[in-house]
Amino acid sequence: MLSDAIDLDKSPEVAAARELGIQIFRRSQLLGWLLKGKKVIAVTGTHGKTTTTGMTGAGLIAAGLDPLVVVGAAIPEWGGPVRYGNGEYAVVEACEAYDALHDLDPYIVILTNLELDHVDFHGNYENLRASILRFVDRIPKEGGLVFCADDPGAEEVAKLTTARTFAYGHTGTWFRLAPDAGKSRPSASEAAGRTIGMSTPGEHNRLNGAGAFAASLLLNEHGLKVDPWQTMEGIFAFSGAERRLQLLRDGDFTVVDDYAHHPSEIHASLTALRERYAGRRLVVVFQPHLYSRTAPLIQEFADALSEADVVVLTDIYPAREDPMPGISSARIAEKISKPVHYVPSRHLLPRKVAKFAQEGDVIVGMGAGNISEFAPALVKELERPSVGALPPKSASIDDIGGGAPPLRRKVVVLYGGDSAEREVSLHSGRAIHAALQSRGYDSRLVDMTELLLGKGDLGQFIGAHRPDVAFLAVHGTHAEDGAIQGLLELLHIPYTGSGIQASAIAMDKAMTKQVLQSHGIRVPRGALLTDTDVPFDLRPPLIVKPNAQGSTVGLTFVEKPDDLCPALANAFAYDDSVLVEEWITGVEISVPVLIDRALPPVEIAPNSGRYDFASKYLPGATNEIIPARLPEKVLEEARQIAMKAHRALRCEGATRTDMMVRNAESESPEIFVLEINTLPGMTGTSLLPNSAAAAGIPFDQLCQTLLEDALRRDAAKY
Repeated sequence: MLSDAIDLDKSPEVAAARELGIQIFRRSQLLGWLLKGKKVIAVTGTHGKTTTTGMTGAGLIAAGLDPLVVVGAAIPEWGGPVRYGNGEYAVVEACEAYDALHDLDPYIVILTNLELDHVDFHGNYENLRASILRFVDRIPKEGGLVFCADDPGAEEVAKLTTARTFAYGHTGTWFRLAPDAGKSRPSASEAAGRTIGMSTPGEHNRLNGAGAFAASLLLNEHGLKVDPWQTMEGIFAFSGAERRLQLLRDGDFTVVDDYAHHPSEIHASLTALRERYAGRRLVVVFQPHLYSRTAPLIQEFADALSEADVVVLTDIYPAREDPMPGISSARIAEKISKPVHYVPSRHLLPRKVAKFAQEGDVIVGMGAGNISEFAPALVKELERPSVGALPPKSASIDDIGGGAPPLRRKVVVLYGGDSAEREVSLHSGRAIHAALQSRGYDSRLVDMTELLLGKGDLGQFIGAHRPDVAFLAVHGTHAEDGAIQGLLELLHIPYTGSGIQASAIAMDKAMTKQVLQSHGIRVPRGALLTDTDVPFDLRPPLIVKPNAQGSTVGLTFVEKPDDLCPALANAFAYDDSVLVEEWITGVEISVPVLIDRALPPVEIAPNSGRYDFASKYLPGATNEIIPARLPEKVLEEARQIAMKAHRALRCEGATRTDMMVRNAESESPEIFVLEINTLPGMTGTSLLPNSAAAAGIPFDQLCQTLLEDALRRDAAKY
């Protein structure tokens, strides 16, 4: 059995069935066979089929007829889309798409309305009307067409058919719907006068109920003596169908799920919501369904959606169609007259909407595609603990990181990685994790490289259970170069440290020097090599290092010409490009920057006289003097240069700028910037934590400060 909603030419199951010679049947064909022997009350029309089918079935059940009911959506009170019954009548939703309704044999037809739809199959309105008319003309003479006289399309079919017709609605009809129907429960006199009241909101639902009630009255012609009051009670009690103005959450935020996917349906649903939730802000999150449906109705969609207070649009659900050039949700967005947000990825809708939702909002997910996942996901998103009050965008470190965290925020500490500094990162990650746990955060450690190349499962980073923020404790390539930041940007998870651009530039030492020079910051002379045979105008003493690695990875001090070739070979083992620089002698310092200020400069005095990888990370290999033993004017200039470099690269969070001070005690000392680290180490021998401690910021507070800064910057985007 096959659904018409799939592309049969692309279905592997269909291909296999054809290859094996297995018979293939449409779902509607099978339904038609199963209904043989039943008197079928078929509900068709462009809008309202599902609700009207459910209401008709509910009315007949209340009247004691025990019908079989087959609906196009789940009915919560029946536990699904089918209600089994042993009576002689079957109430069935008859879909006009792909002429599926022609597989049914109607006894009575309820035609709710008719306007252009399913253009991918019918092509135009005339073909659609002709299809409906052929179906209606098959009604036997003892049956009849129950149609909505308020709808021009339905009335047009009624005038053309050879079947008996029975009109319902507001205007001069066989069954009249009172103007105030649905406002309250009808009295006995109102019932006798053939009016109907509905507890479900909206004029369209009152018309749907009127059609269901009119069909039940028609059965009285067959001697069934259907009690109109009992039928009305059943229609009153009908709780509605899944995704038909379905209430999923009420309270501070009201969340509704709705199937409306045509401009007329959108208008009807929004009118109903205004009726039920008068005076409240209405936020509509809409996904257009099918390119072929959207193309001719772009302005109509915009007009209908503009009846909301705020509109959120996501990309068109293509179903079985290929994209059509120039047809996009963006076309609708630009024509909407109310505040509108365009969120191309539906997966981001819950968190985006939750960010700007206000208490009291009525938020409705609307459409016929996989937008059905939005409203339930939003309910879960709204149940996530808030990240709490955050400092303003312009906050300084004095406003961040003090005291216990406002809430037990979920933090993932990313460490490890695949760079040459992996082991260092493992130490950083463990230290940060322990500090955050001591501060009350819900912290966990994740090696992203192991995760991606091992299980490859990013499930913990998506949905309502994702972390509130990621703390980056990774170093080196695929970490400080913007790679992991890019992944987190795609996952829309805030993170500590600098963004993609600043990270990528800072990791490229040659490019960093160009940026710094353009801002008037002194750097050593150097040359960037991509091959060992490339000539350059520099003579020892030199420093040779990979262009895009950690600050001491692959670094060699070259004192004489014979040392150059081995140094280049060593550096090229780590990177495809190598930086050769003049060896500046003097006092080496490192100046950390934390958010908006420079911390005390650290003097680096390695016991070996050279600050290489071993000197940097082996405990006791280097003396770190804080503050550096330099004149105050030199220290102040170094702090200013660090801030200038931090801002020149547009860094965020914490950085560490390594410098060399030549002729420190002279009247004209020279400060050279060697490089900038955007994710400074956080181990027991790392410079940033030690400098912060000298400034009165203990390690656990430093970690919290960086974390809260990441959340603050993320919140400032919205």
